[in-house]
Amino acid sequence: MLIASIGTLLLGLFIILGGSELFTNSLEHVGQRFALSEGLVGSVFAAVATALPETLIPIVAVFFSGPSSTVGGHIGIGAILGAPLMLVSIAMSLLALFAGMQRGWHTHLKPEISGLLRDLLYFLGAFIIALLTLFIPTQLHAPRVLASLLLVFMYVMYVTNTVRASRMLVLNGHGTHTENHLWLKRIGIPHSLWVEITQLALGLALIVAGAKVFVYGIDQLAQLTGVSALLLSLLIVPVATEMPEKVNSILWIRRSKDTLAFSNITGALVFQGTLLTAFGIQLSGWRPQTDIIWSMGLTFAAALWVLLLSVSRRLTPTRLIFSGLAYAMLFILVV
Repeated sequence: MLIASIGTLLLGLFIILGGSELFTNSLEHVGQRFALSEGLVGSVFAAVATALPETLIPIVAVFFSGPSSTVGGHIGIGAILGAPLMLVSIAMSLLALFAGMQRGWHTHLKPEISGLLRDLLYFLGAFIIALLTLFIPTQLHAPRVLASLLLVFMYVMYVTNTVRASRMLVLNGHGTHTENHLWLKRIGIPHSLWVEITQLALGLALIVAGAKVFVYGIDQLAQLTGVSALLLSLLIVPVATEMPEKVNSILWIRRSKDTLAFSNITGALVFQGTLLTAFGIQLSGWRPQTDIIWSMGLTFAAALWVLLLSVSRRLTPTRLIFSGLAYAMLFILVV
């Protein structure tokens, strides 16, 4: 049983890796074709597309969890809050690890700074709103609905500002460029826009399928441990659902495409901190439980740490890798 579960995890990881390679390769070509900035490609298109697994899990858990709606709600909230923690801690640490091994630990990472700061500030603002709503009684529906609508509006404004900034960034030399041929072209298929879109869709489908296989493998392992639904969702489920962002960003950081690598993660943070959190606020389990407060507090602290490194121009692998302490601390505190 244990060997089968590990085999399922490895299979899911292999599918995600293959899908991520196809996805990042085709997205670079699409961004180059339409003269889009790396920030826009990473923060909006890549982030939203690869956020599908963590978007679907809380929705499925809440609406299709069967007779146990409470358990479904706990899984949903855990998945919503665990995802940004995983991104801003483990994903950032992995970027630091691979960049440090390849370029040196004291080398300054160079993502396009205005987009990085915009993403982090939007996320931190949204998370403050989400944290405050924990203390609104669940029977007061109007304030919670208002908070959710505000978060949705924030994401609309974020996308609008990112699109506007993209035009100027392209003129200043921050356009998306690729040096690699399209994968489907390598097997003899003529290169065209439709082939780029086909490969993009194929890569995305493999990412989602691989994440589902990975989640199934984690669930099998978790059943052997008797972990609670909320704790499982906070600590384990995001390992699978955030795999697409982590793998995509690692591929980009290894190619010295720092803006794409960072914006893929921070763009997903904004998506999760606004739209997914707007959904979570409406759940009855969205209240000041100890695990939830610790999770949100550590996520906020890790994002603030990355923001401070960016503002002070001290974004090096040596310093960035410390963001992973947030996940380690949550694991120690709640387990």
